[in-house]
Amino acid sequence: MKVKSLYSAILFSLIYFTNILFAQTYYGINSDTVKAQKFDMGKMWTFENPPLDYFEKEYGFKPSTELLEKFQKSALKFGNGCSASFVSEDGLIMTNHHCVRGILEKAQKENENILRDGFFASTIEEERTISNLKVEQLIIIKDVTKEIQSAMDKGKTDEEKIALRNKKIDELKKENSQEHPELTFKVISLYDGGKYSLYGYRVYNDIRLVFVPELFVAKLGGDPDNFTYPRYGLDCAFLRAYENDKPIKANYYFKWNNDGVVEDQPVFVIGNPGRTDRINTMAQIEYARDIQYPMLVGMFKEMYNIYDEMVQETKAEDFNLIARLYSIGNGLKVYEGTYKALLDPFLIARKRDFEKNFKIAVNNKPELKEKYGNIWNELEVSRNQARKDAHKIYAYTISNFYSPQYLTMAKNLVHYANQLKDKEITRVKYDSLVAKLFPSDFNKELQDKLLIVQLNILKNNLPADDKLVKELIGGKTTQQAAKDLLSQSKFVSREKLLTLADSGYAAVLNSKDPFIYYVLNSQDDLKKMQQENKSRVDKEEILNQMLGEALYKVYGDAIPPDATGTLRLADGIVKGYDYNGTRAPIKTTFYGALDRYYSFDKKFPFNLPSYWENLPKEFDLSTPLNFVSTNDIVGGNSGSPVVNKNAEIVGLAFDGNIESLPSNFIYTTEANRTVCVSALGMMEAIRDLYKATRLSNELTTGKMK
Repeated sequence: MKVKSLYSAILFSLIYFTNILFAQTYYGINSDTVKAQKFDMGKMWTFENPPLDYFEKEYGFKPSTELLEKFQKSALKFGNGCSASFVSEDGLIMTNHHCVRGILEKAQKENENILRDGFFASTIEEERTISNLKVEQLIIIKDVTKEIQSAMDKGKTDEEKIALRNKKIDELKKENSQEHPELTFKVISLYDGGKYSLYGYRVYNDIRLVFVPELFVAKLGGDPDNFTYPRYGLDCAFLRAYENDKPIKANYYFKWNNDGVVEDQPVFVIGNPGRTDRINTMAQIEYARDIQYPMLVGMFKEMYNIYDEMVQETKAEDFNLIARLYSIGNGLKVYEGTYKALLDPFLIARKRDFEKNFKIAVNNKPELKEKYGNIWNELEVSRNQARKDAHKIYAYTISNFYSPQYLTMAKNLVHYANQLKDKEITRVKYDSLVAKLFPSDFNKELQDKLLIVQLNILKNNLPADDKLVKELIGGKTTQQAAKDLLSQSKFVSREKLLTLADSGYAAVLNSKDPFIYYVLNSQDDLKKMQQENKSRVDKEEILNQMLGEALYKVYGDAIPPDATGTLRLADGIVKGYDYNGTRAPIKTTFYGALDRYYSFDKKFPFNLPSYWENLPKEFDLSTPLNFVSTNDIVGGNSGSPVVNKNAEIVGLAFDGNIESLPSNFIYTTEANRTVCVSALGMMEAIRDLYKATRLSNELTTGKMK
């Protein structure tokens, strides 16, 4: 074992056992006696099998078939990663401001800045089209588990099983599309393939903007307040679905509630949670703890610092830059919060106890033991193999998210040069491709900073004697190394890049340019490691499906499947919680927004538009703005409607608190909260602050006048 590896192993052992000792002394618990809790696997119920008896026992409420259909068909999947809902019969859609902030520019006219100033269409003619935006309404659900698993059983290898599965999925989608040409079909894997459902969606792709508040009102407190509570954000947006240039007529929509919520009131979140890994084995969880999340947290911290510095340099006046900072800050808090949870001995002990009980249940039944009993061992072997090259793969990867464009240009130029060398393209084609290499939106300041991020990834994930580390960094700091590399490279300007490319493929492939050196000494190795990885990925896909099958056979619908970016129904109650030595109230008011504004001396990111110092007399600052509930949500639930037993809108889910961040692996009930915009607060702001009477009337009556 290398000295570095031995040191890392010793350090990890010390941290691990120190955490156990800390938990035993500070929390007063012994991790060996910790038990899994009833809802550790969450409460994201599918519409295929809603737990009606549980709802009746827990809330005295058993939703009818008609009410469940209303829940399902009033809810929407929004864009590529959020949720939404219809809130009027004329196709009015409600979602979060942060679900549209990245695309508002598409709706702007010249000299407008919707992020800064907000938007309201006072007439239907003023509603603005947002191109390439769609919403999906789930209409049909069919169980197709038997068809797919039967097809897979005919395969002899993991690769064959996956190919047969994919073929059957394509057949099912084609068959149902012929029967229902108006719908788009998807096959959804539940319980990692333990069950399969066919979903038929009605897709609306003419979506127009109706109303959004200003960014600083929607996201007061910016990143510091993100994933916190008490909270004071008007994080809402309203749009409309059109067909044939007219607003659609929605047969299903949620009516608005004007009564508010009270503590212990049952509420339901209906949305599309993106992904959870609660079914994962301990071997998979430990891989995430030791390998995956440390990488992500380190990279996101560096990215956040870069964009925070740029925002400060522009005095928080570049709203697109601020939106980017908020997105990166959101990712950082998610990954860092999840990583901390993975290091928490108490939560890990709960996961271990669940796995122990699950294994016992499988091994106590001979037919289950024979088929599923060795899954855990096989996954452990596979994850241990994955550790071998994980750091190298990360270091050698050129990412569109965090890698500098210098490397992307170098990678593409080497590819074109090889194609020219092998006569796969002509010189004319080569020249035309090269002419487009240098980005039109190149920001040298940003790319120079991203280069330091990439060099830190190399330094932190490769041994000191690795050829890339030795050649590109040596004994320098990454800041000095970046400066030296840039002074040697041809990729710093379009002119220098074209000069190098014009010299021909031999000059490119033999160039001493440091970025070409990176490409030539990493990408072939990366491709080989990724190819070696494929068989392991295929094997784990089958093992995960078997794990899901076993889970369903043991627990049935008592445990919901992991989130899959598809529609779920999550129950909960409005509830405060203890935090920071005090008590979080169930709701906050607009008074709290003003307090944040003045307490932080009106400085970014606690600044509000200047009119907040002279508010309309009819605007009631005591109106509830945000509230919290115990519903189980994760990323993807943003924009989900929060409804009462009567299917009325009482809120709009937009975040979780800090205590909710372990949710990817475990759902806890003690202090995990969903943070919602109050229906009362939205109405008060729309009607009395923004004077958007047309919108407030439509929300109140459920239709346009």
